[in-house]
Amino acid sequence: MRRLAAAALLLAFAAHAEPLRVGSKRFTESYILGEIVTQTAGDAVHRPGLGSTGIVFAALRAGVIDVYPEYTGTIAKEILKIEGDASLDALNRALANDGLAAGVPLGFNDGYALAMRRDRAEALGIRRISDLARHAQLKLGLSQEFLGRADGWKGLQAAYQLPFATPAGLDHGLAYEAISAGQIDVMDVYTTDAKLERYRLLALDDDRRYFPRYDAVLLYRADVPRRFAAAWGRVAALEGRIDERAMIRMNAAAELDGRSFAQAAALFTHAGPGGGARRTLLGALFGPDFARLSAEHLVLVFVSLAASIALGIPLGITAAKRPRLAGMILGAVAVVQTIPALALLAFLIALVGTIGTLPALLALFLYALLPIVRNTHAALLESGRGLRQAGMALGLRPREILVQVELPIALPAILAGIKTSAVINVGTATIAAFIGAGGYGERIASGLALNDNVTLLAGAIPAAALALLVQGAFDLAERRLVADRQAR
Repeated sequence: MRRLAAAALLLAFAAHAEPLRVGSKRFTESYILGEIVTQTAGDAVHRPGLGSTGIVFAALRAGVIDVYPEYTGTIAKEILKIEGDASLDALNRALANDGLAAGVPLGFNDGYALAMRRDRAEALGIRRISDLARHAQLKLGLSQEFLGRADGWKGLQAAYQLPFATPAGLDHGLAYEAISAGQIDVMDVYTTDAKLERYRLLALDDDRRYFPRYDAVLLYRADVPRRFAAAWGRVAALEGRIDERAMIRMNAAAELDGRSFAQAAALFTHAGPGGGARRTLLGALFGPDFARLSAEHLVLVFVSLAASIALGIPLGITAAKRPRLAGMILGAVAVVQTIPALALLAFLIALVGTIGTLPALLALFLYALLPIVRNTHAALLESGRGLRQAGMALGLRPREILVQVELPIALPAILAGIKTSAVINVGTATIAAFIGAGGYGERIASGLALNDNVTLLAGAIPAAALALLVQGAFDLAERRLVADRQAR
């Protein structure tokens, strides 16, 4: 009995010590709702901007996060492939197979719509989506997710027989600037977007009722109410408390008034009138998340670099000592460099079955190999047969010649390859934020979602500064190495 009681206490302590992990997608409203859940729960951490529906849902299924805000239409059409407007009970019956549940309806519907500039729509006599079929000359700018969704462009095009070719994807935040400048005529929007009024956009009537309802709910792991009973009790109290006007107001605070997502969420959770001071570049640069993002970015860069050094130098040595394998080794590491970063991340997510730090580290490790392998291989070839023969004449064995003669001579070139990999990793690591690995890219993703240059620069400037610091540190190390060799 004592052992059982002790085990129960340990489990209770572990459950209390572990915070509720809240995720969100990479658009304004999802960021804000994620902050609302986090602030309401109290003992919770927010992993913002994890990516599109597929990535965030995969993170939930894998247990990387415990809960994230979602919409009933998205769950039905995009995740479960259910036709029609499915009830919450029907969604939960289907989700139960994966140990998931949907609940806590927040109180508002945020549907998809197509929108045009009001003056342009009035000039062409367009008020409904079906009216677009008479204007094949219009240029569309649709978000990447809308283009790929089951309830997105392809189904809409078929339902309305729209005469447009599938357009290239455009980031949702940038599309507002493009439609304002007349670069595109039609874009996809959310009906609670705060920018609809600012840019004088008309949401076209869905006259054939293609889009289902998108009622905001929480999608969570089924064991969350038991594992986080106290925090979940507070979160469950959100049910029905956020109406459409409140959501538009919070979206406007972030997108139009320059508030952070946490400040916008505080308009609801703290019922405050102002939500804090407007973002400035200096304040955004050294905000409360600066230490965390810096630590995450440094881990991504240097852990992956250490692994690349540990494998890259032996591979370079093998390529130099085994000419028959050189082509295969150099070709393999070169091919990795040709794979787009997001494509490689997507492949690695599928391979390891999770998002976050692990696939990001693997991707950075693979990208860092080429400069190290190539420089090691080239430096050892350039050391010449004469040095090897001199070592053999002194009675040194091949391994001793490599360690005591060839590698010391090749060290400056090897160090240059490591420096190149390190600088590349600093920049490439910003992409890792798109799969929830954190780092300075988290601010860049937020800035893109808001179309906010201050937030973008708050992520880009530290990344650029870190790259310069890394290059300067390696340059100093190279100079000291050369000075030491000359002194000898």
